[in-house]
Amino acid sequence: MNTRSSSSTHDQVRTVGVEEELLLVDARTGVPRSVASEVLRVARRHGDTEVDAGEAGGSVGPEMQEQQVETDTPPEEHLGLLEMDLRQWRDRTRAAAAEVGALILASGTTPLPVRPQTFDDERYAAITEQFGLTASEQLTCGCHVHVSVDSDDEAVGALDRIRTWLPVLLAVSANSPFWHGADSGYQSYRSQAMTRWPTNGPTEIFGSSQAYLDHLRLLVDTGVPLDEGMAYFDARPSRHYPTLEVRVADVCLDPRDTALIAALARALVDTAAKEWAQGQPADPTSVAVLRLAMWQAGKHGITGDLLDPRTHRPRPAREVVETLVEHIAPALRETEDLGRVETGVDRIFTRGTGSSTQRRILAEEGQLASAVVRLAELS
Repeated sequence: MNTRSSSSTHDQVRTVGVEEELLLVDARTGVPRSVASEVLRVARRHGDTEVDAGEAGGSVGPEMQEQQVETDTPPEEHLGLLEMDLRQWRDRTRAAAAEVGALILASGTTPLPVRPQTFDDERYAAITEQFGLTASEQLTCGCHVHVSVDSDDEAVGALDRIRTWLPVLLAVSANSPFWHGADSGYQSYRSQAMTRWPTNGPTEIFGSSQAYLDHLRLLVDTGVPLDEGMAYFDARPSRHYPTLEVRVADVCLDPRDTALIAALARALVDTAAKEWAQGQPADPTSVAVLRLAMWQAGKHGITGDLLDPRTHRPRPAREVVETLVEHIAPALRETEDLGRVETGVDRIFTRGTGSSTQRRILAEEGQLASAVVRLAELS
C-alpha cells in the first residue's frame, strides 16, 4: 500500500481509471495468437507502451499470457472523458495488433480452444512453476477500476463497506459464456476460473489499514502466494497508486458498459468512504455467503435472480441493480452521473450483457470461429 494520511477530507470529485485485459486473436480464424510481444514492439514504436507512458496512465502493456495485453487509462474526473480514453486505447491496441495480423477481442474468456503461452517474464515464470495448470491454463480478461482515495485507512474503510455489493458489478459486466470451445452454462465463466487461485475472492472485514497490511504479510509468509501482487481479491487497495482497485468485473464487450461499471464503482467507493468517515459499521456478512453471491452473479448475470446485498436472499436481477443505484444515488448526483447510469442500466437490461451478445452472435453465425471474428470487430 501507499503511505498516505490516515484521515479523509475528500471534497473533490474522485478520479477513476480503468485497466482492460484484451485477447489477441487471429484475424481469420479467431483463435488466440501468441503475439503480445510483437504487438508491444509495434506499440513501442508508436510511443504507446507503459514504458513510454509512465505512471500517469494511458498505455498498453503485457499480461500473463502471450495471447493477451492490458491497456490502462489516465485517471479522469468525468466519465465521458474516461469512455473516450477507453475507446482510444482500444483503437491504438487494435492498430498495433493489425500490423501482426491479429484482432483484439474484449471477452472475459476465449471462446475457442487454445494452449496459453506464458509471457517471457521472470515473475510470470515463477508463478507458473508454483501453480502449475492453474497458471499455465490461465487466460481470462478482467476490468479493473481504480478509484482515488485520500488515505490507506479510507481505502480499507471503503473496501470493508463495498464487499457485499461487488457481485452486482460482476452480474452487470458478465461477458464470458464460453470456455475453450464449449458453452460454460455461466454468464461469467471467468469468475469461476479465477476461483482456482487460492487468494481470489471476497475479503473479511479489516477495520484498519494496519490490519489489512498484517493480513497481506501473513498470506505471503505462508509461502503460497509469491508476493503481495498475488492478492487477487475482488477489490484491494492498490500497491502503486492512491486508489482502491475494484477487480471483480469481466472486461466488457462495449466500452459504454465499461464506463457504466466505472461509474458504479466510483459511486460505491464514495458512498462507502462517507459511511466509514461517519462511523457506520460495515455489513458483517461472512465470506462464505459472499462467495455464494458471487457464484450466483457469475451463473446468471442479469438473466435470473441475484442475491440481494442487504438480505442475501434471491431477488430479480433488475430489482437488485436498482437497489444498488438507489444506494449510491447521492454520490451519482454529486458527479452528475445518475442519468448516465440510469441510461446504461436500461441499455443492459434491454440489450443484455456481453454474454448475451456472444451467444446471440454464435446463433447467427453458426460456428464459433466466425462468431469470434465478428465479436472482435465489435470490441
